[in-house]
Amino acid sequence: MDPRDSDAGGQGTQPYRFDEIVVDPAAHTVLRAGAAQPLEPKAFAVLLALLRHPGELVGRDELLDQVWGHRHVTPGVLTRAIAQLRHALGDDPHGPRYIQTRHALGYCFIGHLAAPAGGSLDAAARPDTSATTTVTETSEVASTAADPVAAAAIASVPPAPPVWEPDVAVPAAVPADPPADLPGRLPRHPRIAMALGTLAAVALAVAGAWFVRDRAARPALTSVAVLPFTTLGGAPDQDYFAAGLTEEMRDALAGVKGLKVAASVPPQAGDEGLDARRWGARLGVAAILQASVRREGQHLRITAHLSDTTTGFTLWSHTYDRQLKDIFQTQTEIAGEVVQALIGALPTDDPRWRRRLAPTHNEAAFDAYLQGLQLLHHATGPEDATRAAERFGQALATDHDFAKAQAKLCRLEIWQFENARNAAAFERAMDACRRAAQMDPGLAEVKLAVGDLYRAHGDLDRALAAYRDSEQSPSTQAQAHIGMAKVYVAQGQSARAIEEFGRALELSPGDADVYAQIGYQQYAGGDIAHALESYRKVVALRPEAADGWSALGALYLEAGDSAAAAKALERAVAIKPDAASLTNLGLINYQQGDYAAAIALRRRAAALSPQDFLMWANLGEALQADPAQTAAARDAYRKAADLAVNYLKLKPDDAAGWASLGLYRAMLGDGAAARELVGRAESLTGDPGEVALINAETLAALGDLAQARLRLNRARAAGVPDLQITSNLTFRRRGLLATAAGESAPASSSSAPNPNHGHPPGE
Repeated sequence: MDPRDSDAGGQGTQPYRFDEIVVDPAAHTVLRAGAAQPLEPKAFAVLLALLRHPGELVGRDELLDQVWGHRHVTPGVLTRAIAQLRHALGDDPHGPRYIQTRHALGYCFIGHLAAPAGGSLDAAARPDTSATTTVTETSEVASTAADPVAAAAIASVPPAPPVWEPDVAVPAAVPADPPADLPGRLPRHPRIAMALGTLAAVALAVAGAWFVRDRAARPALTSVAVLPFTTLGGAPDQDYFAAGLTEEMRDALAGVKGLKVAASVPPQAGDEGLDARRWGARLGVAAILQASVRREGQHLRITAHLSDTTTGFTLWSHTYDRQLKDIFQTQTEIAGEVVQALIGALPTDDPRWRRRLAPTHNEAAFDAYLQGLQLLHHATGPEDATRAAERFGQALATDHDFAKAQAKLCRLEIWQFENARNAAAFERAMDACRRAAQMDPGLAEVKLAVGDLYRAHGDLDRALAAYRDSEQSPSTQAQAHIGMAKVYVAQGQSARAIEEFGRALELSPGDADVYAQIGYQQYAGGDIAHALESYRKVVALRPEAADGWSALGALYLEAGDSAAAAKALERAVAIKPDAASLTNLGLINYQQGDYAAAIALRRRAAALSPQDFLMWANLGEALQADPAQTAAARDAYRKAADLAVNYLKLKPDDAAGWASLGLYRAMLGDGAAARELVGRAESLTGDPGEVALINAETLAALGDLAQARLRLNRARAAGVPDLQITSNLTFRRRGLLATAAGESAPASSSSAPNPNHGHPPGE
């Protein structure tokens, strides 16, 4: 018997030594030439089983029984463990020094073991546990390095794996410091009244921690990235199918307990041609799944392979020649192979597993659903959102019980309400969420959509309850924590918001959407400098997405940097014109006195987003600068006022919305209503600086210059950028700039118009 098998005298904790290798069973470490070698727990257990019987054949079935319990596993998991061991030990399978393969029988340790030293590891051989990684039965890699997120918010968040940071040209006017992210444009919402200095500082620490940690952190041992599936042989209009399969596979794998799935990878990643080891270094995962898809009519060929990022070896590969009607079974088989290779057991006792892989049993409904997903992910305005909704509607018309499509439709309409201020979209969202809950109230995506609906309507307690329900599913955990963070922001609970953002980052490290949400909250709190850093990261992570460039341009306008704003906005329009980019480019033209160009751009913006009152108000602002367009300006302000009323019925807590409505009433000559709305806006707690600036313009338009000066001073004290005041045409015409802060009166009143009434320009 090997003396290490006994616990007597502490001998069971003594290390095994052979050549330059030390295996310590007690510490669960493998050192080679003094350097720690990462190993999964199962691979380490296989190594110990072989070391306990040196020179003896240990059968495959015996190893499977000892290490895996032989339950729901295939021999492939053992093959993978042996491959990891060879890599850790520096062993060549074609000329082995340590592990010999006995084909079809098992494995044998053939190295020369040194005699036990009769004690613990000496100081030189023992690993420094403050710097090395140990193997634990939790399948997680722990690190004792300081983590800013943990220190500031969660106390012990493990370091995030590295994220893929593509090289991207940043506009010349954009400083090349760390960039950032978010889904989409900056909605013109009021800033939230809370202890945002703390939120902004820690949110930045979250982002900073990412840059510090991503080079040193090791991947979770049971982790995988799903690279964008590629389309072979078909027309480009079939790309949606491969893209949709990628997302469905990622979501399905994310629902497996114990398996960590990397955040989504930008579409161009599939064209980079990196080998598995370089992908592992970039994405911080133990394995990558790649696939190519060829679809010709009803015939489907999918070739998939799973690679180990430590060794570069292929763990599994297969080609499926199937009919389109077999797509759900094919997805299930691929996912099953991945899970078996990485974990060793299928979640056969979880009925949600197969339901996630087959959300519908109708391939036509599934095809329409995938088209909707593609349109949704590239949506920059109402027109795109409408097309996506039509596809989800087609899916539901084909399969009336397609709950996942119904939940997507609900979230899409909420996006319309929050980003385009479309009041009718909220009614549609309520109907879609109600239908989804009737179809499958237990579906995580349905619970997440319901949480979004309650949050958008201001019912924050019920929103939290729904998010906590959706948190129970691994596939929606990260989004649930983002939702909870946004609720806590709205409630003024900065510490809890920080904690939830940190958890979202832990669950979905390197996820651009998470960083985007942090950037938006920084903006909402008035921390424009840090929000700019966040959105620069967005465009670095997703340079192909117009919405990130549009948001970045809006922030530069907010900061008063028109040159940088123009570069970012022009980049957004070159990718895909949207209402926010066009209206903000119109603002730049307006500031430069080119009113004809401003009017033309803002007409296009209003046409693209006709339910957004801000687009009509911005058009009215541009038209008002031209004396010949007075009647048209009134029509635009009247349209803005009507839409704002509908919106505020659903968002009565929007202080800046009420202030904006007051300004529109003033421009339409209804002074009594305008003054009442000034008071109503100031009775709410949302964004005092923004409200003060809008109300200053309202009061100036009504001729109440003393009260207008008072609001201007409040706006300045709240940190409103000076450009937003000095460029305001109403303030110039009323002579307010000469006395509000001691400036000299301008020689001309046409050089600097109003930048969006103090709101963040555009969306």
